[in-house]
Amino acid sequence: MELIQGLLSFIIHIDRHLIEIIEIFGVWSYAILFLIIFVETGIVIFPFLPGDSLLFASGAFSAMGAFHVGILLIGFLTAAVIGDTVNYHIGQKVGTSISPNGFMGKVISQDKMNTAEAFFNKHGGKTIVIARFMPFIRTFAPFVAGASRMNYGYFIVYNLVGAFFWVLSCTLAGYFFGNIPIIKDNFSTVLIVIIGISILPGVISVIKKKITK
Repeated sequence: MELIQGLLSFIIHIDRHLIEIIEIFGVWSYAILFLIIFVETGIVIFPFLPGDSLLFASGAFSAMGAFHVGILLIGFLTAAVIGDTVNYHIGQKVGTSISPNGFMGKVISQDKMNTAEAFFNKHGGKTIVIARFMPFIRTFAPFVAGASRMNYGYFIVYNLVGAFFWVLSCTLAGYFFGNIPIIKDNFSTVLIVIIGISILPGVISVIKKKITK
């Protein structure tokens, strides 16, 4: 329970934690941000790490001079592309052989996997692009793509396009709008709204399923 509360605090108050990271690690903060995005997109058992909120907050801090926005964008793009690629290969190797009673089966939520699979079946390869803007599904989508043996050439194209739009839209939104007084003064609320908008498609999908049933 304490771990979940700590993670929620980290995501919602990412601006405060970024200040701490910058003060402690300085230029190495770029590597830490790279690692967070890589793990969130590349390791299927870590879908709860911050994605959209981290990009937005980092963009806002770069506008204040804490980061160089060019280096930030290159780092995030690289982390997002490599992360999805690694996740695809993990899914390709072990996706169809996960035992519900094994370690992976216990860590990976079957409900989230089912949601990702249904989303993938409905939207096909476009899922890799669309899922970039949806927490949890963002992490599971490349894993499902690998497990379903999606053509790797198509996957790479969708991977690059999705990473480009996700990183640029979220980071530059923070860069251009994150320091507007009303947003800056209510930063935590803005991040909650961003997270809410991100999970809205998934919520709508679940509601539609229940209505259909």
